[in-house]
Amino acid sequence: MKFTLSVALSPLDQLTELAATAEECGFDAVALPDSLFYSEDVSARYPYTPDGSRFWDEETPWVDPLIAAAAMGAATSRIRFYTSVLKLGSRNPVLLARQVGSVANLTGDRFGLGLGVGWSPEEFEWCGVPYAGRGRRVDEAIEVLRLILDGGMVEYHGRFFDFGRLRMSPAPRRRVPFYIGGHTDAALRRAARAGDGWASAMMKFDDLRDTIEQLRALRAEAGRAGEPFEIQAVCVDRFGVDGYRQQADIGVTDVITVPWVFDGLGFDAAIGEKKDSIRKFADEIIGKIQEVPA
Repeated sequence: MKFTLSVALSPLDQLTELAATAEECGFDAVALPDSLFYSEDVSARYPYTPDGSRFWDEETPWVDPLIAAAAMGAATSRIRFYTSVLKLGSRNPVLLARQVGSVANLTGDRFGLGLGVGWSPEEFEWCGVPYAGRGRRVDEAIEVLRLILDGGMVEYHGRFFDFGRLRMSPAPRRRVPFYIGGHTDAALRRAARAGDGWASAMMKFDDLRDTIEQLRALRAEAGRAGEPFEIQAVCVDRFGVDGYRQQADIGVTDVITVPWVFDGLGFDAAIGEKKDSIRKFADEIIGKIQEVPA
């Protein structure tokens, strides 16, 4: 089992120190959230809270996750980075391929691309992209990203994206993994069909177990049952060594966690306190999980 440090909602001047400390303590990766802007009014419910409300406000700090990955990559040597998840529906995949390829190369191929459709109509419309048809548009965008990032001279002619022969150099030296997020049936089918893994939002253990089982069935239908597949989980009711082992038993491969929350600290806590929480989590959890049973 792997452990990923989430830096969601942290002050931007803490990010490089948090990444370096996570690397020092044996974390496998840093998860980077994505939000383009905070709209004062929003015309859809946020899908991952019980009442549909957002758990951040207009003062909450956000950074472009690709720029953050490049900065944190320069301050580290081993730890990986991935978006969890980047909202693809409001972005142009050709431009995004240039950005992702750059980050992959600058970090020494330590970057994975977590992708979701996006939930806010305002993020689509105010970026010049229609909200209607977003699922089919994202399916094409994933095809475009994979085509360009795999390297060589390529072209694409689809319903939403159309371009002649082009090449972006240098291509990443290693294939950039795509982790598809979302809890809907359509999102799970997309992950099973086109993803190298699936990324959850906040979920209870029983729901997570059922979703993983659904993904296994969908991957079998897609002829991909034998391929490697990551399950990146944010489980809200199984913690501690036993809890994480229970997550591993149902198929979780990568736990996304915020160690300072377990110590009663807020997202805006001081950097020293957060680093202490990371080290404590590594000693009490990661070290014990990785111990080989006698």
